[in-house]
Amino acid sequence: MKTTLLLGAGLGICALAWAAKDPVIMTVNGVDVPKSEFEYLYHKNSQQQLAPQPLEDYVEMFVNYRLKVADAMAAGIDTTAAFRQEMDQYRHDLAAPYMTDSVYLDKLVAEAYARSLEEVPTSHIMLFKAPSADSNAASVARLDSIRNVVIAGGDFAELARQYSQDRGSSSRGGSLGYIPAGRYPYTFEVTAYELKPGEVSQVIESPVAYHIIRTGEHRPARGTVRAAHILILDQNGTPEESAARKARIDSIYSVVKATPSKFEEMAMRYSDDKGSARQGGLLQWFGSGVMVQEFDSVAFALPVGQISEPFRTQFGWHIINKIDRKDPPAIDEMRPAEIARIMNPQDERYALVKNNQTARLAKKHNARLNDPLVARLKAYAAESGVDSVFYVTFSEPAIAGTEIMKVGKTEVPLSALIASMHGGIQPNPVVGEKYLDNAISNFENATLVAAEEEWLEANEPDYRNLLHEYTNGSLLYEASVRNVWDKASKDTNGLEEYFKRNRANYKWDVPHAKGILVQAKNDSVAADIAARYAALPKDEAVATLKKEYKGEATIDRVLMQRGQNPMVDALMFGTGDAVSPNANFATCIMIDGRVIDEPEEVSDVRGLVTGDYQEELEQAWVSSLRSRYPVEINQKVLKKVK
Repeated sequence: MKTTLLLGAGLGICALAWAAKDPVIMTVNGVDVPKSEFEYLYHKNSQQQLAPQPLEDYVEMFVNYRLKVADAMAAGIDTTAAFRQEMDQYRHDLAAPYMTDSVYLDKLVAEAYARSLEEVPTSHIMLFKAPSADSNAASVARLDSIRNVVIAGGDFAELARQYSQDRGSSSRGGSLGYIPAGRYPYTFEVTAYELKPGEVSQVIESPVAYHIIRTGEHRPARGTVRAAHILILDQNGTPEESAARKARIDSIYSVVKATPSKFEEMAMRYSDDKGSARQGGLLQWFGSGVMVQEFDSVAFALPVGQISEPFRTQFGWHIINKIDRKDPPAIDEMRPAEIARIMNPQDERYALVKNNQTARLAKKHNARLNDPLVARLKAYAAESGVDSVFYVTFSEPAIAGTEIMKVGKTEVPLSALIASMHGGIQPNPVVGEKYLDNAISNFENATLVAAEEEWLEANEPDYRNLLHEYTNGSLLYEASVRNVWDKASKDTNGLEEYFKRNRANYKWDVPHAKGILVQAKNDSVAADIAARYAALPKDEAVATLKKEYKGEATIDRVLMQRGQNPMVDALMFGTGDAVSPNANFATCIMIDGRVIDEPEEVSDVRGLVTGDYQEELEQAWVSSLRSRYPVEINQKVLKKVK
């Protein structure tokens, strides 16, 4: 869906106002170039030059540039799907900073920072979501019933052990310990932080499950810890084996207690956590709730620089050496990472940011949805879901052209919304209604973003100049590839002809050795290759020999002056010995070797010839463009260029 096409007419007044302030400096094949765009590129070009370029010289260069752009458009390059997709993406990326509501983002960051200063003891009872809407509704009802039991005096912990599907916490009565900010989904976190101690939440929804939550008294956040540990696994086995493991950790502790400097050595030798053992037991920085509760408690309580006594977790026996600690980061320190989390589509706050953007742009562009029609769509989805009949019903000509949204004075038809849904099917009414809600929300946002991008192009010079520079630059590149670069590199006959016409321009200061350099396993293989070469067509010989003698020799065409290769120097210029640097291919010969004073064929100077041929094609192309496409320069406006 191209909402841009629907909204273009609505910006006519803006465009006229802009044109009044920004006169046309030239017209190339009927396309006006505003003075601001010309000045922007002129000044940018001047900054990239060692010496200022005279304006009259730049005008000639600029005209050629816009003629090539005109030729690209005449060839339809700007209408190809690949080009339009690239430009749409660039337009979106360029507009993104203008779309950002920094005040709203700062508000979300400030909220996250306020939560980051505290940790809250949290327990929950969780039921996973299922593909079936009926199953999910049953899970919500079940959790609501469990909540009523708790409110009536039921034991939350016992109910969690019995019903919660979170295996990690159910055995602990649903306890997650003290949770820090940023660890759990947004709705879950906000609910936990806003509950009063002992209060039980209503049923809430996270991306993967439904929950009821209970919390306790908050405590100040403890920041993060850097520690090393030694682990002796003790999860299975007989009582005798467990006793032996305890004796082993005690023995290790007696060593590190007496000589703390040996902690790293003992971790590397004895720790069963092989990942950290290689680093002397060193772990990454971690905050509250990352480690199991017993490990967490010891690590945070231990003074920096101290080594703990052995203690047990579900994994076995540990000794901790506390290396360092950090307080919670200041708001400016946490802002970049928090904004990155907020702008991740997987974060629930991403939808909040998008909804805020929609509301803000709707107000700016005087936009509104057709509420009665939206209600009609939702009523259908609530009864029958979004099925194939939905698309048939609302694609009928009698209704498809009905306005679903208005942006300023521009009416957007229902057909645009239907097209944006790409025929997605959600026949379950509960799921279908949510699917439709999301589709309408995305459509409204995309339409408003398109309106804002057009407004930016008409009203923000920096945005407009960068957008046009990139668009025209891409067109120039594609046209140059077609008319010059590919043509020069692939036109074998044209290169040959150009070389013949201009042979006198390609001379060498010193002779060059030319031929086929062979490094073979022995004299016999070298002789066979030479004989085989004589029997092969010259344009296929090297490729054929490389295949036939793979593993027995290296075979390469060479064109070198003296001093570039010792073997070539010895074989062709008579200096030194023809000794191969590869002991496996000790025999060196030159097939069809000769010393030449000037290039024999275009391949001898292909790079130079190709570059010069490109220049000839470029000049011919520009000459053709100037004869085909009219150019009008407004000298009066040109004189005002600074």
